[in-house]
Amino acid sequence: MTTGKVLSIGEAREQLTRLPEELAREHATGAVTITRRGKPVLALMEWDFYEALIETLEILGDEEQMALLRQSVRDVAEGRTVPWEKVKADLNLGDVVEYRTDPDGD
Repeated sequence: MTTGKVLSIGEAREQLTRLPEELAREHATGAVTITRRGKPVLALMEWDFYEALIETLEILGDEEQMALLRQSVRDVAEGRTVPWEKVKADLNLGDVVEYRTDPDGD
């Protein structure tokens, strides 16, 4: 399966210094496929994407973590959750502000 940009080794060599910026702009594609004689031989990706991929593979390969993840998914699906206010109270975190991804709080 090849998605995103595809370059021959020669094209990749010519464009190598520009590829990091291009990958940052086209983040959704994940990687650039590098080919030799028309067949994929390398994948070039942003470092953060690579680290996330390796971390995901490590988690998927850990039977204990996967069992815990599956149990957590079942717990949520069956409504076995704890309200955030109770967690804060149990941990004496009454003054902790919730994390927001939007800096304006919108």
